[in-house]
Amino acid sequence: MRATITAIAHHVPEAVFDNHWFESRLDTTDEWIQSRTGIRERHFAFEGGLSDILVPSALEALSRRGLRPEDVELIIVATVTGDRVFPSTASIIQNKIGAVNAWGFDLAGACSGFLYALITAAKMVESGTIKNVLLCSGDKMSAITNFEDRSTCVLFGDGGGCLVIEPTDDNSIGIIDYVLKMDGRGEPHLHQKAGGSLRPPSIETVTNREHFVYQDGKTVFKSAVIGMADASHEIMVRNGLEAKDIAWLIPHQANLRIIDATAQRMGLTKDKVMVNIDRYGNTTAGTIPICISELYEQRKIQKGDALVLSSFGAGYTWGAILVRWGLEKMQ
Repeated sequence: MRATITAIAHHVPEAVFDNHWFESRLDTTDEWIQSRTGIRERHFAFEGGLSDILVPSALEALSRRGLRPEDVELIIVATVTGDRVFPSTASIIQNKIGAVNAWGFDLAGACSGFLYALITAAKMVESGTIKNVLLCSGDKMSAITNFEDRSTCVLFGDGGGCLVIEPTDDNSIGIIDYVLKMDGRGEPHLHQKAGGSLRPPSIETVTNREHFVYQDGKTVFKSAVIGMADASHEIMVRNGLEAKDIAWLIPHQANLRIIDATAQRMGLTKDKVMVNIDRYGNTTAGTIPICISELYEQRKIQKGDALVLSSFGAGYTWGAILVRWGLEKMQ
């Protein structure tokens, strides 16, 4: 038995904030942002929680599969910006959509959260104990972004996507192989300084603005270039694939230069690389599902296509997954 993606949808907030919005508030320019990141605009939701971003795509994915919310058996939410510390955002989504028969949990893998959650969902299905998983993956990064820090605030956006994962007896499709890595030595370079049990919220932590993303950009960049490229190349070698065999590289959308370096290591031309960072920025756990959903809705992937999903994030966490697409072109 193998697990496969049987439905997908995505959602981003309506409000769009282009680089000129930051120009009017910070010492930065549209040219500087685009040349270093590839980002032109992003979406923010300054009201509501992450569940309000994920619920529309959850309902759409279930509808596309022909499932009712009460048919869902397991909900996994990949995020670092859940509605609350507890209860889980999975339980909040369960209640909002009426998935009364589902259990679930949240998974924190930062920018690699979607990869971690996809393999977790696949293994639950492949165990034979779960018939379907509603996998929700995304982040409301505006909630933990310091809009006075020009080095980080221009990078992030809000958004996410939801998938239905089910078993298949067709061995030509599904979630084929994965390479997942972690190195805790990366913690000092990308983290949130306060808000957890190590440094609980206090007047001091709020005053010092410690509840936002902290990133040592140059150090993270160097590690991400190597990590994403190596994992993506490894997944190709392990499965005997060449560049001509890959339909799409679907990379985490953190920085266009990291994406380009990964594609070059894999020997892929730009027409085989999904890029939407210019329109959404880095939505952390939301980037890859948004990319897949857009490709599907644009009818650019077809059944049997080999997709390599690749990411790098806080932890450090990184990896790559090989997927053989199992859906016919969207009608």
